[in-house]
Amino acid sequence: MGDDGSRRRFLGAVGTIGALGLAGCTTGGGGSGGSEGSGSGGESGGSSGSNGSGSGGGSESNASNGSGSGNESGGSGSGRSDVNVGMVYALGGLGDKSFNDAANRGVQRAAEELGIEFTQAQPSSESEFATFQRRFAQSQNPAYDLICAIGFLQKGAVEENAANFSDQNFMIVDETVDASNVASYAFKEEQGSFQVGHLAGLMTTRQFSAGGGETTPDQPQVGFVGGVDSPLIRKFQAGYEAGVNYANENAEVAVAYVGSFSDPAGGREAAISMYDNGADVVYHSSGATGAGVFQAAQQNGRYAIGVDSDQSATEPNFANVILASMVKRVERAVFTSIENVVNDSFSGGEVTSLGLERNGVEAVYGQQLGPEIPEEVKSALEESRQGIVNGDISVPTEP
Repeated sequence: MGDDGSRRRFLGAVGTIGALGLAGCTTGGGGSGGSEGSGSGGESGGSSGSNGSGSGGGSESNASNGSGSGNESGGSGSGRSDVNVGMVYALGGLGDKSFNDAANRGVQRAAEELGIEFTQAQPSSESEFATFQRRFAQSQNPAYDLICAIGFLQKGAVEENAANFSDQNFMIVDETVDASNVASYAFKEEQGSFQVGHLAGLMTTRQFSAGGGETTPDQPQVGFVGGVDSPLIRKFQAGYEAGVNYANENAEVAVAYVGSFSDPAGGREAAISMYDNGADVVYHSSGATGAGVFQAAQQNGRYAIGVDSDQSATEPNFANVILASMVKRVERAVFTSIENVVNDSFSGGEVTSLGLERNGVEAVYGQQLGPEIPEEVKSALEESRQGIVNGDISVPTEP
């Protein structure tokens, strides 16, 4: 956001509520929303402030030229709105080039187009979700008009805080909370995962060489690397396996869960094992852990499929092995929820479901490898997409 009126907000992780509602808050002009400073501790992906670094666990911070105590920040846009938004990110934090960064694009867009101000929190453990949500809810200066909880692990914290702060608006991504002050946004990840599974299943059965990899069709095999083993991530796995089998019933799908969304070394180890055993393509749904999958693909001269964002764009160093990404429009959910608050049309108590039909999820070909993928493969994917949208193809949500 290049707006002259924009600012950043860095809020201390362990302080008490202060003059600006969250402790340790200082303001400075000319910053842009969304911190990208360095942080350490827990599973926080690290955010960075302009000239400050963070340390410790999850945090909230806010200053264009100051030091923050961790991984939270905020900003504002054109000033056309007096709405304040609190963002509580999923574990892994900003800089994952996937899920959290997609959510950040949504609030950045809201700041630019709607003029809202926002503060961002990057918890380093599940126990901090409730803490940061509560701080936003208790803040009076500024008072937060909406608290965005990014990720399914925040459901319990949202349920608790929504009950305790009945006049506070919340939104949650990837879960549903039955409360009149919570807007829930769910995605049909299994549908988009079916599409990239269909792609992987077709590619492993043909000779293909482009970019930094090649396939060996004599042994049709692909892989799936998940972050935390959970019902949500199993939706990705289920759709992917169904898509692979739709392309080739004889193709094998190796599966591994790393147990974290911020363990690239673990992702690399899991993917290397799959490639060593003959996998041509590995799809990950593991946040920042996926960087290790891409590293393994390059090392082994094979291919990978990204998730949440077009990772051939967000991870350009790996674009030569990223066939496609299962893009999940998290930014759309965040922006829409904020826009509804700005327009006094908050959709509390409602669940918005986004799948292929509403372009909430989709398979996006890699920027470098997409042009190399055979047209008959792309045509087959378009047909399966229409089959899912029309209801002719039923996609499972459990492996």
